[in-house]
Amino acid sequence: MSAHPPLGRPVFEPVDRIPALAALRSAVRRQDWAAVAAAFDALPREQDRPAACRVVADTEGAEEFLGRIVAQRPGDPLARTLLADRFVQIGWKIRSGYGAEHVSKDQFRDFHAYLRRAEVLLIDVCAEYPAFGLAWYLRVLTARGLELGQSEARRRYDRLSEHHPHHYSGQSQLLQKLCPKWGGSWEAAHGFAWEATVNAPAGSPNGALVAVAQMEQWLELDGDAARQAYLREPARQQRLRDAAARSVLHPDARADDPLAVGAHNAFAAVHSVAGRHAEAAPHFRALGDQAHEFPWGYVKGGHEAAFVRHRKLALAKG
Repeated sequence: MSAHPPLGRPVFEPVDRIPALAALRSAVRRQDWAAVAAAFDALPREQDRPAACRVVADTEGAEEFLGRIVAQRPGDPLARTLLADRFVQIGWKIRSGYGAEHVSKDQFRDFHAYLRRAEVLLIDVCAEYPAFGLAWYLRVLTARGLELGQSEARRRYDRLSEHHPHHYSGQSQLLQKLCPKWGGSWEAAHGFAWEATVNAPAGSPNGALVAVAQMEQWLELDGDAARQAYLREPARQQRLRDAAARSVLHPDARADDPLAVGAHNAFAAVHSVAGRHAEAAPHFRALGDQAHEFPWGYVKGGHEAAFVRHRKLALAKG
């Protein structure tokens, strides 16, 4: 008999593997504000709120429901923040995920208009509730979309970190802003990723930022030869191993941490595209069928096919 249960089709949607998020989505669809608010109150950590927020924001038509709640409860920070994220997601869908050179002026105009609507809500929430981490997290994202500059994005992240240190989702947003495609530099991106890794508690998912930074630079290189040479540099490989050992492969890592799914996927993806399938194996074993579209969407063939193909290779070798 196999030492491991047979693997099935990967599950990419958090709502399909986390019952609490499925219940939250159901509450939004039936427009039950009391259930929505209770779902957020029941979350054990600030770190869990961005994923729940995204479930609400990804629900089609949620802006009408949330707009009514904000009108009824104008002082409620959660209602305003959820509506703001819905505006962010509508705007980002208009912009699309393509590079700026492929986005039209009309798309940028509408994208920025929605982000500015979100900013109006978030600015007030942050002024009235300075420790409301979810709003500061979203303001790191809107700073990127509105191209407000590196210093402003960092200022917003620092306000988040002041109240909620080692906020992985906030760090992930700032890391994107620090990449050259958003006006940063590779030196800044890699430096921040490692800084976040060494300062985070042992076993936390933050070390995956090192993998994400490497994946981002890998994607920007021209040609397979250049990409392989980049990922196979010994110092870069060692930095990746050290980051994993400090985070999701550390004995203190929580197997049930939802954030670990994205972290393991990031490490597995980098090792896989570098051809280090045996090193990807521990991450795939930890994941089972739990997948994350990012960063597999960067790999040829589509995120699901890439995950399945590389998981099979890894588990055969490791």
